[in-house]
Amino acid sequence: MKKKAQAPAAPSGNPDPNTLQLHKDPAQTDAAQIAAMALGSVAANAMTARTFAKGTFGALDVTECVMTLKKRVDTTHDGDLKHAETTLTAQAATLDAIFNEMARRAALNMGEYLDATERYMRLALKAQGQCRATLETLAAIKNPPVIFAKQANIAHGPQQINNKTTTRNTSTRVRKTETLQNELLEDSGHGSTHMDAGATTTPARGHPAVEALESVHRPRKPRRKSGGSA
Repeated sequence: MKKKAQAPAAPSGNPDPNTLQLHKDPAQTDAAQIAAMALGSVAANAMTARTFAKGTFGALDVTECVMTLKKRVDTTHDGDLKHAETTLTAQAATLDAIFNEMARRAALNMGEYLDATERYMRLALKAQGQCRATLETLAAIKNPPVIFAKQANIAHGPQQINNKTTTRNTSTRVRKTETLQNELLEDSGHGSTHMDAGATTTPARGHPAVEALESVHRPRKPRRKSGGSA
């Protein structure tokens, strides 16, 4: 009879749950890999969460805590926000439970211990405010607000906006007009001779053969006398 192959036996000793097990990265030294893990956000927050969860769930494996949180971060990077929605929904329910408990204790002390009533009521209202803020954040994730952006002129390369362009262009056109007028005043037949504004001019005769017209006298019409009929 042939014997069936047996699976290899599991190691007798489990790794220390308080020791972080790292997968060796050939591109980094051990010291660089440990420093990157220690200064990163995932490992630090996993350690903090593990410390606070110890009172409820006992000592958790540190390596498993880091790997679990790393997977959640990766899903968030991929655009999957289901875990964030789950967390906010659960926290809103917890905050609502805190509000009801603090409000109940405030009601029990009302009428006898006003100081305790006021403290419990303050805690209840704080929990209520945090619950509302959590639900608003959840609603913003589910239905992002619409942002209306104004139209902007975008040019490829550097772009300069000068509000005095019109004034500069107007002054340029005035200078060009003055230059053109000065050129027209020059004597084109005698080189650079200019018109002398202060020189004395000799009046020129017109057409001597043309004489002035005499005045024409037209006879006046007799006025009709106003009066009754004969």
